[in-house]
Amino acid sequence: MSFPNDSSDLFAGFPPLEFYPFEPLPNPNPVPPLPPPPVPLENLAIPASDTGDNLSSAYNLFSSFTIPKKRRRGRSQRNVAPSFQLPPFPNGNPSVPSSSTSSSASAYAAADPEKIGAGLGGAAVKSVPDVSDEIIVINKEATTEALIALSAGFPADSLTDEEIDFGVLPVIGGIEQVNYILIRNHIIAKWRENVTVWVSKEMFVDVIPKHCSGLLDSAYNYLLSRGYINFGVSAAIKERFPSDSSEPSVIIIGAGLAGLAAARQLMRFGFKVTVLEGRKRAGGRVYTKKMEGGNRLSGAADLGGSVLTGTLGNPLGIVARQLGYFLHKVRDKCPLYNVDGKPVDPDMDMKVETAFNQLLDKASRLRQLMGEVSVDVSLGSALETFWQVKRDALHSEEMNLFNWHLANLEYANAGLLSKLSLAFWDQDDPYDMGGDHCFLHGGNGKLVQALAENVPILYEKTVNTIRYGSDGVQVVAGNQVFEGDMVLCTVPLGVLKNGSIKFVPELPQRKLEGIKRLGFGLLNKVAMLFPYVFWGTDLDTFGHLTDDSSTRGEFFLFYSYATVAGGPLLLALVAGESAVKFESMPPTDAVTRVIQILKGIYEPQGVTVPEPVQTICTRWGSDPFSLGSYSNVAVGASGDDYDILAESVGDGRLFFAGEATTRRYPATMHGAFLTGLREAANMAQYAHARRSRIRIDRNPSKNAHSCASLLTDLFREPDLEFGSFAVIFCQKNPDPKSSAILRVTFNESNKRSKDDSNPNQHSNKLLFQQLQSHFNQQQQLHIYTLLSKQQALELREVRGGDEMRLNFLCEKLGVKLIGRKGLGPTADSVIASIKIERGKRKPASASVGVKTGTMKHRPGALKQKVIRKAKIMRKSGGLAPLRKPNVSVDGKVTEEVKNMNLPIPLLSGAGQIQPEAVKQVEERVHPLDRNSA
Repeated sequence: MSFPNDSSDLFAGFPPLEFYPFEPLPNPNPVPPLPPPPVPLENLAIPASDTGDNLSSAYNLFSSFTIPKKRRRGRSQRNVAPSFQLPPFPNGNPSVPSSSTSSSASAYAAADPEKIGAGLGGAAVKSVPDVSDEIIVINKEATTEALIALSAGFPADSLTDEEIDFGVLPVIGGIEQVNYILIRNHIIAKWRENVTVWVSKEMFVDVIPKHCSGLLDSAYNYLLSRGYINFGVSAAIKERFPSDSSEPSVIIIGAGLAGLAAARQLMRFGFKVTVLEGRKRAGGRVYTKKMEGGNRLSGAADLGGSVLTGTLGNPLGIVARQLGYFLHKVRDKCPLYNVDGKPVDPDMDMKVETAFNQLLDKASRLRQLMGEVSVDVSLGSALETFWQVKRDALHSEEMNLFNWHLANLEYANAGLLSKLSLAFWDQDDPYDMGGDHCFLHGGNGKLVQALAENVPILYEKTVNTIRYGSDGVQVVAGNQVFEGDMVLCTVPLGVLKNGSIKFVPELPQRKLEGIKRLGFGLLNKVAMLFPYVFWGTDLDTFGHLTDDSSTRGEFFLFYSYATVAGGPLLLALVAGESAVKFESMPPTDAVTRVIQILKGIYEPQGVTVPEPVQTICTRWGSDPFSLGSYSNVAVGASGDDYDILAESVGDGRLFFAGEATTRRYPATMHGAFLTGLREAANMAQYAHARRSRIRIDRNPSKNAHSCASLLTDLFREPDLEFGSFAVIFCQKNPDPKSSAILRVTFNESNKRSKDDSNPNQHSNKLLFQQLQSHFNQQQQLHIYTLLSKQQALELREVRGGDEMRLNFLCEKLGVKLIGRKGLGPTADSVIASIKIERGKRKPASASVGVKTGTMKHRPGALKQKVIRKAKIMRKSGGLAPLRKPNVSVDGKVTEEVKNMNLPIPLLSGAGQIQPEAVKQVEERVHPLDRNSA
């Protein structure tokens, strides 16, 4: 079946927006209403510049878009979800906070409405003495620019956590934050308007009021350093690469999209970069293979990452625009064929799809009721349990369709449903980039080739050891040792799980556990180049059913690359359990099976299926440089594990990037690319911090007084404080071996702690009394030492008061207490590092409402997922987010579940859902329409 394309669905994948309804203010200069958006043509080939970044059409699309729904990478949207109109903004500005969510709202409530109207784009009715209290006017496209910024990951009316950490504003909230957001959005929109030019700060001097020049500096420097603007491969950006490297040296392991993005960005920053790649080629899991036959027959097959999932804000779409490459929208038409080759009845197809969506919805409601218990339950067990109730009512063809949808879901997650977390399998839904799913003409290898240009890559260098410490890093590849200041590891999660690379010292336990918890699944393909296109050129995908549930993922979906590969190319996909078995299947058997399926479909139509002239079978699970395809949230894991994998180690020496290090965009090509830009910025920040420390180290006498004063300031807010002891350390460094500074204070008002015991039971009583006596003469004494964060935590747990702690410190830990001057340059470096970190912390003020950019679900809202699917669900089938935990401290289900009055518990002792309880759950959760399936 072919379903009409609807332009309003272009924004269907956007995360929920925090918009607040209010009465629009009078506009002295009303703008005529914009005409309705034109119905787009279903172009076979469209320029990358027309895939959602076009500013002229952005407002039209923004004015009425649909509620996000689950996406598929094979069959496009089948129907449009209920749409809603955005509430009107004064003159189109979405940045005014709600009084219920931001303390800065009082600034608006107290302001004159006419002044606010003028600040939002209208003419000023009366003069205002203090321009710093105005919302500035940049242009009349504030709503459009907010939308464009949203596609880049920025919320419409608040700062992201990253911006707050970066310190873009001295105080969060108020008019200044609103103006910063408007300036930030304007810079992003200007960059997207023409991504082939270098956007300089000078471009905005004439349009940004002078009193906001500081906000312009802050926004521009942040966007530039973090890789939100001026990235990619255009000539204007290449010209900005310095001829000489003045920054430290960096070793990057892996020349995939993450490694290449980081390499180019670091080179532009002036770093000396060396990329070590184990393969003979760049690209990693993005691999375009040219297939050839006789009579100049050829085709470019994407054997790895193939679909650009969403083009709104997609950085790879921007790179394609810079190169002038064309993107092909994956068209809606995706027929399904039965086991006997006959087309699936469209009505039955829709009926089963609706029931399947309802099945997901029931699982969503169930996980809400289960609370934390659902963390230990698989999505597969929930779906299987609910399905059992319906199974007897289905005939064989409907059963086969259900199995096809299950295979489709496993394809989306590169994992077995029995291993996916019911609680968090779709945790990345709010960050769907939105827009069409596209193929790149000629394959994604063209992007890899452009990104690898002039990057120093050493091929066939298999890394086996990474050593990191305070002096730098060493990377061992075979019998070669590469040394540098920092190292970026971009190897796939499968390689980290396998332990192929030894880290010295060992990675923190926190990171090791995160690596273990996250899932890493498998997807394989059979690429076939035929003498001619026998399947028609009017579709990009079609599917095939099986009557054996154990092989439901075997060649269940076909991609037609005939319109983009340059030749008659067809790809058959293998997902789920079948993808694992496929690794050991002889290639000839696999191709024979695919040809049988194709003949069963097309020969009854009178179409002869020729033998392919060349075939390729992938084996991503056996590839030692990947050991799988892409990550997923397995049972017991959560989105937090992606953040843990992204954490740097060794005080800014060892960094990590790749699709498994982003909780927003995992399992995507653009996600990998964005992590490369992210880590390039992080590495530059650490390098800058180290330079600051070195300057202090080289001038100890000059900085002695300032460091002493700084140390006093830092200890006004210690990170730990117990008795007479106080500790400061870098909070952002999770390594328990990282350095901390301990201060012990002695004064006459020191009283013995409540947990003091008999002081005569240890040998340091005399030392303690002597120090107290010294204080009585000097009136105050601070003594210090340098120790690890872990040792400080152990010291805090010592019972018996300050004297016992002092005994533990001196005798057990063997550290010496010294005066400030005795700490030396090492401590100065730690002090400088802590100062830099604290300078970027968000202000702790009860009167200022901090609204971060982490887009959280509203209670009860459905979660959606960016999925490689062959089908779009008719209604959102995403699972709703977890509520507050419904378990008590002993792990038992609490009253919300108990009140369902089920005759038996939901879960068995093994953590499986009890099938006998399903009917009761169905009645109380979300009953299916008995006629729907």
